[in-house]
Formats: sequence, C-alpha cells, structure tokens
Amino acid sequence: MKKTFAQTFITDLLKAVGIEVNGSHPWDIQVHHEGFFPAVLHHRNLGLGEAYMNHWWDCERVDLFFERCIRGNIHHKISADWLLTLKIILYLMINRQTKKRALKVGKKHYDLGNELFTAMLDKRMNYTCGYWKNATTLDAAQLAKLELVCQKLMLKPGMRLLDIGCGFGALAKHAAEHHGVDVVGITISKNQLEYAQKNCAGLPIELRFQDYRDINESFDRIASLGMFEHVGSKNHETYMQVAHRCLKDDGLFLLHTIGNNESELHTDPWIEKYIFPNGLIPSIAQIGKSIENLFVMEDWHNFGADYDKTLMVWHTHFNAHWHEIQHHYSDQFFRMWNYYLTSCAGVFRARYLQLWQIVLSKNGVAGGYQAPR
Repeated sequence: MKKTFAQTFITDLLKAVGIEVNGSHPWDIQVHHEGFFPAVLHHRNLGLGEAYMNHWWDCERVDLFFERCIRGNIHHKISADWLLTLKIILYLMINRQTKKRALKVGKKHYDLGNELFTAMLDKRMNYTCGYWKNATTLDAAQLAKLELVCQKLMLKPGMRLLDIGCGFGALAKHAAEHHGVDVVGITISKNQLEYAQKNCAGLPIELRFQDYRDINESFDRIASLGMFEHVGSKNHETYMQVAHRCLKDDGLFLLHTIGNNESELHTDPWIEKYIFPNGLIPSIAQIGKSIENLFVMEDWHNFGADYDKTLMVWHTHFNAHWHEIQHHYSDQFFRMWNYYLTSCAGVFRARYLQLWQIVLSKNGVAGGYQAPR
C-alpha cells in the first residue's frame, strides 16, 4: 500500500533522530492505527498524546522517545496548526488565570483523588521535584528538598512562614516540626486541603482554601513550591507584588518553579487539555521582569535534571500500585497518566525544561547571602 504524505513525513522526521516506526529499540514506536500519522501532522503534541491515549501507538520507553525528539528539535519542524495559533492570540487578549479560572486546575488535577497521589508520591506527599544530590531514594530526595528550602530561608523559631500553594502540607509540617516556625498555607485544592489539615493537626499551622491574591498579612518568610507555574504571564507581576507586600523588610522569599528555556505565552496543548489547564511555565526573562523594582535576586539554583529522576520514580510507584486504585479510574486515564509522567521525564532529561529555586529579598541581605547546596 502506498504511503500517505503524513506517514512519509512523520516517519522520516522520526528517523532523522534515530526513532523507527515499528522498530526494535526501546525508544522506537509501534503504530497500531493509521490515524496516528495525520493526527501528529495536523495537531502536533496534542495529536501525539491523544493518539497514545487511544491506543494508536505504543513505545516501550516513552521517556527515551521524548528525549530523542526534544534533542532533535522535532517540535520546531512541524508547523503549528491553526487552532494553536488562535489559542496564542486568545492568550494575548484574555487573562486565563483569574481567580475564578484559577480554580479549574484544582478541580481537574489536584482533586483527582488523594489515593492516586498517596500511591505515587513519597511518604511526606511532596508533589514537586526532589533534591537528589546525596539521595538514593525518593523519600530521601524529598526530605533533602524540604530541608534545603528551610536552610535557604534561614528559618528560626518563632518566625511566621507563608506557604503559597501548600499542597499536601509537606513543607508546612517539616518547617513547623524541625524549625519551630508558625505556618500559614494556602491552596485551591479542596482534596489537598483536607489531607493537609489532617497531616498537620496539632502543629502551629493554619491551612486555608484561598487565592494568593487575597493574602494581605505580614510574614518573616515566604515559600512557594510548584505553584508559580499556574499563575500565568498576565499575573506574574501581581503575584510578585502580593509577595512583596506580605514580606517583612528583612524577610526572604523562596520561589521553587519549573522553568522554560524560552519565553512563551502558551503551554503544551496536550498538557493544557488533560493535565494542567491554564498553566504556563515561566522563563528567566518573564520572572526577571516580574521581580524588577520589587526584589533583589540573592540566589538562582537550577537542579532540573533531578526532575527526571523524580518523575521516573513516580511512574514506577504509580504502576506498582495501579491495581489498588484502578477501580477509581479508566484505562484511558491509566495511559494518560503514564504518558504524562514519562513524557515529562524525557523533556527534563533533554534539558528543555528546568527546575529553579530562586531566593529573593526586598532590600538585599546585608553583607551578602550564602546559599546552601
């Protein structure tokens, strides 16, 4: 049977980066449905992800497949479809992260079910990148991350810490138990809040279902782990202004965020539709613009390669415990979640995305700031 243009184009594109259709390497893809090729040609990343969810193709190691694709710049060799172009225009016109719209990611992603995250995450329930410098297990890497944050913030007993996007309460609990601070944590996920309140019971921790824009209190320290990705470029400066007004003059603010090598106004369309609606990965330039005239940048630490390790362990845990939770989810969800974890691991391994911890002060730390590593 004669090959279609879509089949020839996609096959040749993959071959150029060492990926064979129906090949034998773990990064090669096995195509089960002829609709795969036009789906990828016309809808790029969205078509690729949806085709995987629909069983149109498989790959033994999706992480290796994505690493090769990213390193080969395949994403720059397929023209954007008209729908993506339209979305970019709309992103320029509309604030997609208003208070009302911001609640969508809480409902769609973080409220998927605490049993899912309990099965996948470490025992402290950290849903952000671990710090693997001296760690060999996920629990150790996440504990090292929490302690690194506390050390960078130079926490002292009696201080008041604001945790913006507190998740399941891992940082709040660690900071209160081991550094003697009082914590206010905010989240827009009702499931996370319920878990965190139980997790942190009996400690000097106040947890709230609250938008960051509604905070107007004074804190010695502020931390935000894995939340800035949901703020959106139209709200970056607002977010920083909130942090500035809430931070004492001699305070420190630690921002832990995934980082983009390029400034973009839209997120990956598959991630946007199925995983994190209304999100946007910030770039150095976008963060820099948002902190100008507000903060002094004291330290900028990149350990993005550690997210690859973190995601692959989450992937292992998810699959190992799937039989315990599968009655809550569909087969399509199983494929979607595996695709999410392994594709993201490959993207971080290719160094297309980063993980930054940025320490900011209002007036500059007297004598200079020395960041632990």
